[in-house]
This record gives sequence, structure tokens and C-alpha cells, in this order.
Amino acid sequence: MAVIFQTNKKTGITYAYQNEPYWDKEKQQSRAKRTLIGKVDPVTGEIIPTRSYKKKPAPSSLEVKPGPIPMTQVRRIFYGAGYLLDQIGKQTGVYADLKAIFPEHYKQILSIAYYLILEENNALSRFSHWQKLHHHPYCQDIPSQRSSDLFQAIDEEGRMAFFQKQGNRRMEKEYWAFDTTSISSYSEVLSQVKKGRNKEHDRLPQINLALLFGAQSGLPFYYRKLSGNITDVKTVRQLMKEFDVMGYKKVNVIFDRGFYSKDNINALYKHHQKFVIGVQLKLKYVKGVLEAERENLKLWSNFETQFNTYGVCRTINWEYEQERPYKGDVIKSEKRAYLHLFYNPEKAIKDQVDMNDYLTALHQDLKENTLKDYRMKDYDKYFEVTETPKRGKKITPKEDAMRNAVRNYGYFALLSNEVNDPFEALALYRSKDVVEKAFGNLKERLNFRRMQVSSELSLNGKLFVEFIALIYLSYVKKKMQDAELFNQWTLQGVLDELDMIELFEAPGRGRVLGEVTTKQKELYEALGVALPSL
Repeated sequence: MAVIFQTNKKTGITYAYQNEPYWDKEKQQSRAKRTLIGKVDPVTGEIIPTRSYKKKPAPSSLEVKPGPIPMTQVRRIFYGAGYLLDQIGKQTGVYADLKAIFPEHYKQILSIAYYLILEENNALSRFSHWQKLHHHPYCQDIPSQRSSDLFQAIDEEGRMAFFQKQGNRRMEKEYWAFDTTSISSYSEVLSQVKKGRNKEHDRLPQINLALLFGAQSGLPFYYRKLSGNITDVKTVRQLMKEFDVMGYKKVNVIFDRGFYSKDNINALYKHHQKFVIGVQLKLKYVKGVLEAERENLKLWSNFETQFNTYGVCRTINWEYEQERPYKGDVIKSEKRAYLHLFYNPEKAIKDQVDMNDYLTALHQDLKENTLKDYRMKDYDKYFEVTETPKRGKKITPKEDAMRNAVRNYGYFALLSNEVNDPFEALALYRSKDVVEKAFGNLKERLNFRRMQVSSELSLNGKLFVEFIALIYLSYVKKKMQDAELFNQWTLQGVLDELDMIELFEAPGRGRVLGEVTTKQKELYEALGVALPSL
């Protein structure tokens, strides 16, 4: 290609043209085509390009073109389950929030989330096959390399913005349940993979994952990745700080007793957070009230048939302390709190059975000399081991310790700074089960029991996409529970039933929706979704 300069005789301005050879099909001969590329600066002699000639930057490999993707081939795809997820995305605001925060990548994020939900336990390597036959937002393949690029493009700023938008949709409307789980990994390059206390007693190094759930909505809207050696009790104060950063005020939170410490309760009071938290019976102030209320806890007047549980509430004074490093002193005052005590006969029986099994396991470990690290304190607590050359090893039960354990079978306690009705507190506390079930969904159904990523960026991005999938999955499960669909259906059964609805596409002809059965219509209605139509 040659550049040709030509001066306009009237204006005296010199223009630059690009000579481009091309083949003239009509005259069947090679010809030259001139394209104006700019004018020449009379002082510097440089070419000032025209606007039309300025080259546009090459599109990102992850860029999504606006508007619907045109039909280019005749195809028949499974549509019904993807349509269900489309509607859930609109109802929960997930679609709008992702689009606002990740305008170039939101469709790929959603498509991978759809795949994780609809193809239980399948690796991402099968996405290419799945997407040919199923409706999903991106409507195109996402090869392995592009999915890795996608995960790395999901940054911390975007994730926090998403949490904030989702939290603001439900803030002050419900209690938020908080819990952690451990995820094992073989990785030697991820900085947060550490040896820690694994709740499933997996000996591999791990990271910890903290998850925040709406107790009534059943939907997650915040998670945080933690180093594997971080314990539950250390996470509460950090959570309060992040609430401040995200602008969450007057949040109501539910914690398991593993998060209890005096410092954490003080932090909750300091940040004006309303809470319900499990507390251990061995705490001095709990033990004192329990001893005074044991007889009352078995009166019919304190019995609630819904929970098959006895319960009482007693107001106590919490001895609040706040350190002021800038002044070098400590503020002390009393805060009102509500201590809820419960007795459940069924729990008493279960506690006894579980304790018998546990003591048997401890005795077996001592007998066979196969001690477990996570049981070391209890070997000494419940057994005395002596050994002599003549008589060998002798294992003697410490019956006083066992009697103390028996005395508290069936009892448990909660602490709150707002809820003063014991069974309201109990209902809220039991709602945190949604978090435990969500961890099961994340590990089992969404295939995240063991991490299979090689970099921090990929882990962060994949975890976010798994979290998006968890929102949709949790919404479906909550709707199924409310409509009592689990009496007749499994979650996979509902998704498979709806997925059978087909969509036929033909270029230039349009789209035709397949038949929708009465059973499928009833499922859409139970899930709170309008029937599909084109």
C-alpha cells in the first residue's frame, strides 16, 4: 500500500490518501482504490488522521456485543430450565446488578452459573458440549482458556460492589445468618491454603469460606475467603469492619456458638448490631442462671409444641468494655441482654446416644494407641490412663466428668441484645440452617469440595461464579420448600422436568416454543415464575 499526497489548489491544504489495490469483479481486473486518511500539518509535515480512519481498539476476547445474537443456524435447544433461571435473575436483582457492575462479562458469568446449576457435578470442560443443546444468556461457547480469562477479570472492586447492591435490596428486612466452612486443596501456590481445624476432619490443607445468608429469604449475598488457619471466633470483628465499608447499618445477625467470645459481643454492641448467638452452658453467667431455672424449664407453661421444647428468657446485664487506644483507657458500662435457656427431651436422648458413641471412640483410640489430634483434650477429660510393666495399660473412666456431661443433656442457650421472646429467638437461630445447607450445595452439587485452580485470581473469580450459582440454587430450594414440592420432587427432578421444554430456531423464520405440559405449568406457578412465551 502506498500513501499519495494531493494539494487542494483553492485551499492550499495537502491531503494524504492511501492507495489500496483491490479486484474489480465486474471488470475482472485489478484496480486501485484511494482512501482519505488525513491532512498534512503545514508546520510539522505530520499526517493528522481523519476521525473515520482512527482505528478502533481490538475487542477484548471476553467482550459481549450488545443486543440479541442473530440466529445463524437451524437448531432445537432445551429452554425451560434456562428460562426459569432468567426469571429468577430478574426477581432477585442478580441480573441487573451483574450487568451494572460487569457490563462486558455478565452474560458469561451467568452462563457458567447456569451450567453449574443444571449439570450437577460436571467439570467446566463439558461446558462446550452442554451449551450446544441448552439456552443460556451468552448463547456462545466459552472454551477453557476464555473461562480462565473470565475468572481473572472478576476483580475485588466488582465483587464488593455486587455484595453491596444485593445487601441493600434486603437490608433491615431480615436477620442475616453467618457461618464458615473449610474447603480442602492440594495447591502449593495459593497463599491462603493452610493447615487448620477442618470441620470434616480432612487432613489436607484448606481455605476457610465465610458466608452470609438472609434467614428469611434463604438467599446468600456475601462471602469472604479466609486463610485456612483462621478460627471462627476471629472473623466477627473483621465482619463488622466490612459492614462499615459496605455501608451496612443496623444489621441483624445470627451466629453459631463457635463465634462467641467476650470481645466479639463487645464489638457487636460497639457497632450497634442486633444479634442472636449460641452460647456454651459452661460460661459462668450462663451456668448461674441455668441452675436457678432447671425446674422451671420442665414446666408445661414454658413448653412450645411447635419446637417440642421448653424455654425461658431472663434479662441480664452484659459487662461491656471498649478499649480506647488513642486515650489509653477502657470504657466500662452495663448493657442489657437477654439470655434464653432451653430444654428439649429429644435432644437429651440424642445427646446421650452421641456421647456414648464419642466416649466409646475415645476409649478405642486409647486402647489401640491411635490418638486423634482434635480429641486430645477429651482423652484427659474423660479417662485416666495408667501403665505399669506388670499390669500393662489401664484405662479408667473419670465418672465425675461424665456425670457433669449427663447433667446438661438436652439443654442449650442463646444470647440476644434485641429478641426477648425465647421461641422467637429459637426460630431465628434455627433459620441459620440455610447456611449449612448452602455449604452442602456448594461442595456437593456445585462441585467445590476440593479446589482445582492454580492461581489466586482464578480462585477468586471461580468462587464468585459459584456464589452466583448458589443464589439461584438457594432461591429454587426456598420456593420448593414453601410450596412443599419436596414431598413429590427432588431439586434435580424439577430442573430436569422444566428443561424438557424445547425452543426451535430457524434463521429468517423466528423462534417457536415447544409444548408446555400441565405439570410444568404447575411447577412454574409454584416457583413464582410466569409461563414462558415468545
